[in-house]
Amino acid sequence: MLVRKRRPIPSAGELVIGTVNKIFEYGAYLKLDEYNGIEAYLPWSEVSSKYVKDIHEVLRENQKVVVKVIRVDTRKNQIDVSLKRVTESEQRNKLIEFKRSQKAEKILEMIAQRLGKSLEEAYREVGWKLEDYFGDLMTAFEEIATRGEELLTEIEIPEEWIPAIVEEVKKRIKPKSVKIRGIITLSTTASDGVDKIKEILELLASSVKSSGNLSVRIYTVGAPRYAVEVLAEDYKIAEKALAEALNNARNAASKHGIELVFERERLK
Repeated sequence: MLVRKRRPIPSAGELVIGTVNKIFEYGAYLKLDEYNGIEAYLPWSEVSSKYVKDIHEVLRENQKVVVKVIRVDTRKNQIDVSLKRVTESEQRNKLIEFKRSQKAEKILEMIAQRLGKSLEEAYREVGWKLEDYFGDLMTAFEEIATRGEELLTEIEIPEEWIPAIVEEVKKRIKPKSVKIRGIITLSTTASDGVDKIKEILELLASSVKSSGNLSVRIYTVGAPRYAVEVLAEDYKIAEKALAEALNNARNAASKHGIELVFERERLK
């Protein structure tokens, strides 16, 4: 599956995905997957930084490779690329980016089909706008999975697209979430202490949930110590909700003569 770029040709210095098409004694021709299969030339001198006796030791036809664009001649419509100038980390990151782009384009295609539109129309009417706003299409869909219709309205996506985008994205992408964790210790010598501690833990949980679209899990790690885990879309929201909930719990604990100590834990 091709992943399309808005520009017709890549820029010098850009990392691109190429499929090896033809191999010759002194180089190879690749088709650039992200640029509608346009041809690029990989010279023998740019294949490897190590001595290679035969180019076929490094390349084979139909192989996918990450290469760096080293020259672009728009007049001659010629693109030269290098394999040896790509580091391992650049290769790894580019492949991850490419797979994300493939997934995002497939989602966009499914959205277009819901509306009886082509993929080209989808890019023209919403795809490029989302890419401009978020940097890439997959990041846009991840944000939409969390914030939904409100976000699309905010960036002025045409109304006819909004329901289809939200439904398809939520079906295919799980919203990102973060987790913070801590240990709360509740101590008391009162005869009804167990019931009061239960009330405080219930208050803590309900206070977190009342802060918005969050989830909380509280469980014993050996009385009187209880683990508290809060999941939210980002750390600031989680921290704020937990701080407010702990303040409510401390006030209630003080009224009941219960000692409350809370210690944050760093998740590995």
